[in-house]
Amino acid sequence: MTADTITAADIRINARWLIPIEPCGVVLEHQAVIIQGCRIAAVLPTAQADRKFHTRETINLPNHVVMPGLINMHGHAAMSLFRGMADDLPLMTWLNDHIWPAEGRFVSEQFIADGTQLAMAEMLRTGTTTFSDMYFFPEIVAQMAHDTGMRAQICFPLLDFPTVWGAGPDDYLSKGEALINAWKGDTYIMPAIGPHAPYTVSDEPLSRAVALSEKTGARIQLHLHETEFEVTEAEEKHGQRPIKRLAKLGVLGVKTQCVHMTQVSDSDIALLADSGTHVIHCPESNLKLASGLCPVHNLMERGINLAIGTDGAASNNDLDLFGEARTAAMIAKVVANDAAALSAHQALQMATLNGAKALGREHELGSLVAGKLADIIAIDLSDPFIQPVYDPASHLVYSNHGRAVTHSWINGVPQVQDGKLTRIDVPDLMLRVEEWAEKIREQQAV
Repeated sequence: MTADTITAADIRINARWLIPIEPCGVVLEHQAVIIQGCRIAAVLPTAQADRKFHTRETINLPNHVVMPGLINMHGHAAMSLFRGMADDLPLMTWLNDHIWPAEGRFVSEQFIADGTQLAMAEMLRTGTTTFSDMYFFPEIVAQMAHDTGMRAQICFPLLDFPTVWGAGPDDYLSKGEALINAWKGDTYIMPAIGPHAPYTVSDEPLSRAVALSEKTGARIQLHLHETEFEVTEAEEKHGQRPIKRLAKLGVLGVKTQCVHMTQVSDSDIALLADSGTHVIHCPESNLKLASGLCPVHNLMERGINLAIGTDGAASNNDLDLFGEARTAAMIAKVVANDAAALSAHQALQMATLNGAKALGREHELGSLVAGKLADIIAIDLSDPFIQPVYDPASHLVYSNHGRAVTHSWINGVPQVQDGKLTRIDVPDLMLRVEEWAEKIREQQAV
């Protein structure tokens, strides 16, 4: 391109600040992001953009920081309809006495569709552009996300026992393989395998899950070492820690994402590091259910890739990944007894590029780099509660909450404009949510 050449493009975003994530630790000022089609054509100073590009649309954001969209690497989207239903209870009581019975009564295709849309509305409004889901009727979740234009890793459930979606392991794996084949190669939907946990899935289905992953390239996500009880029970029953059992079965590896990991020994860390397995940190859910604390700093020092997830809204109780990044940074400091254990920039990287790495799509997602897909968000830093601004990255992690997000693009398509969702009919959604709430309230009153 010569100095006199003017290139046509679709969208230009002029930002007061820009955090590209790559390289880590950088904040740029007075930058322009140029979008052509579904990709980022350039990231450059606004003065250079004036000389080099002519765009059909220009968005001026003089008080905003622009950065890549957040990647929420673990959740159960439709459980948003159970938000606040059974709080202040330990994990197994919460599951056995409240959540699993409620799922048996209420979960259906329509429940999944409405609950997923509620979750997507919240995630989009708070900066998430890609999410990972592990729940029933994954084919419904995939279609909902695709129709909305939101990226999603869809993990089909795998358990030893029957549920509303399947009769047992054979049924889950058959339906799951069909899901993988149906969405293979789609830019929005990334089908994956979701064994619930070592205590709900026996060896043979786990081995078949590994074989399916090897056959199709699909990733595996499972809950692991979530509580002390889980680990202790496994040692008593099997004579080994759950992660050791998974290693012997070949479950660990670069395509595997282990969620929670609050109970971690040195030998566990060695297995994760040696296998290239990813860890998905869900700090607020772990705190709320008193499950434990993930030793983030120790894992990072061993080169293990850590991403962040909110878990479901029934155990969090929100899907704001900025809030999750703040909690992750705070916990990491206390656990390591080191105020520098997880910096603001590192927390933002966990919520973006590290999630992309866990998905195997770091070449396309997770940072503002020319050639990558245009998944971009803008956050308004003009409100009094975020003033004055000395370090935008620090504000995003320690002062901001996700509701300061005003704009969002996925694949170059606007999803949030001036704080309003563009592709979800919120009034209609709220009517359906209230109908579900009334049904659930009536059942709880019985």
